Amino acid sequence: MNELAKTYEASQHEDAIYHAWEASGFFNPDNLSRAKEPFSIAIPPPNATGTLHMGHTMFLTLQDLMTRFARMRGKKALWLPGTDHASIATQNKVEKLLAKEGKTRHDMSRDEFVGRIDDYVAQSRSTIRNQIRKMGSSCDWSRERYTLDVGLSHAVTEMFVRMYGDGLIYRGNRIVNWCPRCKSTLADDEVKYRPEKTPFYYFKYGPVVIGTARPETKFLDKTIVVHPDDGRYKELVGKEFDVEWIEGPIRAHVIADAIADKEFGTGAMTITPGHSFEDFELAGKYHLPVEKIIDENGNLTEHAGSFALRNARDSRAAIVKKLQEKNLVDHVDENYEHNLSVCYRCDTPVEPLPSLQWFIAVNKKIEKRGKSLKELASEAVSSGRITILPKRFDKIYFSWMNGLRDWCISRQIVFGHRMPVYYCEKEQGGCGEVIVSGEPPTECAKCKHTNVRHDEDTLDTWFSAALWTFSTLGWPENVEDKNGKIKKKGDLATFHPTTVMETGYDIIFFWVARMIIMSEYALHEEPFKTVYLHGLVLDENRKKMSKSREETQIDPLDMIPQYGADALRMSMLVGVTPGNDLFISKEKIAGYRNFVNKLWNVSRFILQFSHDESEKKHPLTLADRWIFSRLASTISRITNHIEAFQFSRAAEELRRFTWDEVADWYLEVAKIEKNKRQHLLRMLEHLLALWHPFTPFVTEVVYQHMRKTTHPHFISLMIHSWPSADKKMIDEKSERAFSIVQEMIRQIRNARQEHAIPPSQKIQCWFQTKNSETLIADNAEIVMRLGRIDMLKKLESDEKPHNAVFLKISDDLDVYLPLGMKPREEERGFIEKEIAMLGGLIQDINQRLTNNEFLTGAPKHILEAETKKRNDYLGKIEKLEEQLKKISNS
Repeated sequence: MNELAKTYEASQHEDAIYHAWEASGFFNPDNLSRAKEPFSIAIPPPNATGTLHMGHTMFLTLQDLMTRFARMRGKKALWLPGTDHASIATQNKVEKLLAKEGKTRHDMSRDEFVGRIDDYVAQSRSTIRNQIRKMGSSCDWSRERYTLDVGLSHAVTEMFVRMYGDGLIYRGNRIVNWCPRCKSTLADDEVKYRPEKTPFYYFKYGPVVIGTARPETKFLDKTIVVHPDDGRYKELVGKEFDVEWIEGPIRAHVIADAIADKEFGTGAMTITPGHSFEDFELAGKYHLPVEKIIDENGNLTEHAGSFALRNARDSRAAIVKKLQEKNLVDHVDENYEHNLSVCYRCDTPVEPLPSLQWFIAVNKKIEKRGKSLKELASEAVSSGRITILPKRFDKIYFSWMNGLRDWCISRQIVFGHRMPVYYCEKEQGGCGEVIVSGEPPTECAKCKHTNVRHDEDTLDTWFSAALWTFSTLGWPENVEDKNGKIKKKGDLATFHPTTVMETGYDIIFFWVARMIIMSEYALHEEPFKTVYLHGLVLDENRKKMSKSREETQIDPLDMIPQYGADALRMSMLVGVTPGNDLFISKEKIAGYRNFVNKLWNVSRFILQFSHDESEKKHPLTLADRWIFSRLASTISRITNHIEAFQFSRAAEELRRFTWDEVADWYLEVAKIEKNKRQHLLRMLEHLLALWHPFTPFVTEVVYQHMRKTTHPHFISLMIHSWPSADKKMIDEKSERAFSIVQEMIRQIRNARQEHAIPPSQKIQCWFQTKNSETLIADNAEIVMRLGRIDMLKKLESDEKPHNAVFLKISDDLDVYLPLGMKPREEERGFIEKEIAMLGGLIQDINQRLTNNEFLTGAPKHILEAETKKRNDYLGKIEKLEEQLKKISNS
């Protein structure tokens, strides 16, 4: 067999390996002939707007690990890939490209503009596919979907038509979030909030003083609201009177409602029904008129009188000045801080305004179900049918669901799923009928008029994204609904509900909640069993990576050629815990390249060493029994960690076993005991299988190298059985025995180092024991070779060596090293100094572990490592104190 190269060069292998994986067909679960139990993940579809970033790298790594693990455990594993058309984001991107050409979308027809977007998307999707492949993602490309493909577009239309038929979709004039820049509505969770310091104005309004940060919305405020229990205004409730205001006198009246906050400002407020969600609800409650003060361009309407057609925000100062001239400004708080609502795409301040739009009624009871969409989605989690990880997000989910308003689903943009709505317009001689249809109607069914107009608006991107788990599996074709009883078939029956939805916690409302709503409505079942929410990817300064901060931005496509996909994957896995942010740096990625190379070197040593030995089987030695017992325990723990979504713990556990036990001990013993060919190859095969979901490329390269002599054809490690924890191999007696040998060698090495004994100089070792003599005798060569000992001698129990280093190995084993010792007092001083140094280290750790900022900010694995270090130091102090006692008694 040809030797593995001295170093692993990822760039020389990764593309070829991925091509071999794809060619094997095993990404497709239909080709996993022995698999029966399904496992499925629908990839959170990246936006079709360019390239992937480190956040995508996170979910690709985690989902591929879960998929490979499931596949190796014999499951029918489907990881379904795809992309999202991302209507607003994609349209904005293409408009910016047109601007560079000196054009706008208005310079071309709707079809021409959509054609430009389609061309851009086709190129972008090709780039994204390549990037997903570069990460080693084992997704089934034969099932790839796109939210605007024919099948998914049909599903979107069918869903709209069904919900409209059930009275859950309606058209109405309601307050919406409006972006003057994007010229479109936004859902509540598409609005971001930016802290802002701005003046808060207190105005004299007849007999009361009112407060506002937005005087530009107050032109038509005619209703004063006070709390029913506020004695200050009891006499005013129900009264009407004239009030001098911005453009002259207006007729005002006073109502009492508990929405007024007695403790805020003066306790009195006026309402602006056209530009506040809460005030709109109040207007409906008290049958008050709703007028639009600010239009879709952000300009003031005719209701603003002399300020009409001027930009609303720019007019604020002039409006305040006019009120000052009228002596209507009571005072101004210049230090008022609040959260300004802005568009999640372009950061433009959002204007709440009334608009005729399409909505989903989330609180309306579904006739056949007796519950609302909101209730169905809440019960899916509260009943335990869906588990959210981490658990603390349950509270956030329910809080959002309880406050959910009717969902505005219409968008005033060109790119996306066009509304399946048509109008028989009276202006064109029609009857005014609104037609909702999956197919373009040739005429109005009511009046037979043929000139029907297709609605220009498109659907909210999240409407189609909410169908992702089941539309991608063939809904509605793969389902029969017989009197409310749902019968699934094909992929939908096999893979839905999906097993896991893995995504970022920042889109739990954008996407996760909406998927639950739509799946509960369409299929009467949850879309997934478990939601795993990963955190944000932050730079080493704990700031979110941003393209605007190029100095900290890390491009995964730059990292892979430099360090390899496996190193990048490991940097994403170690330290990751559900719901918590992950810190990443180029140094961390480079560190895991070294880690991957060490795994390569371990493999290379085993293959080379085994090649030089005979294939004859030999009895198991103590070291063999120890390592295979440790392997069985490690397999069990790693399997449990992955099943519990504790991926970092699994990786760290496996790393400790590979380095600390296999590399540092078993391979060193193998050089001494020899005749371990079968044991070493067996160990390597298990290691490669265990590491494969974490580092698929390097493990596949080594595995194929192992198989070449006996299996000339490519059979991938990804369909190798996941190692089973053979309980018969667990041997606690051998583990305890070998741990004594290890501790003896470890303490001898430490003593050599502390006394500056060079490696080339061998020393003598004397020991006293009652019950461990056979153990030491059977493993004498290991102790002598690894401890650099030239004479191993048993002392009688009454012998007391002078001027020798004493080592307490176990309750039954004492060791003395005659190292040409210093006088006892000097030795005592040396040990006391060592104890003091360790005590200082323990004090430092205790300070960190009692620091609340450190406890809340540090990842779990760091806290565990600090605790382990403290315990190790305490153990060392205990042994050093034993040595002090020996010196005192000798």
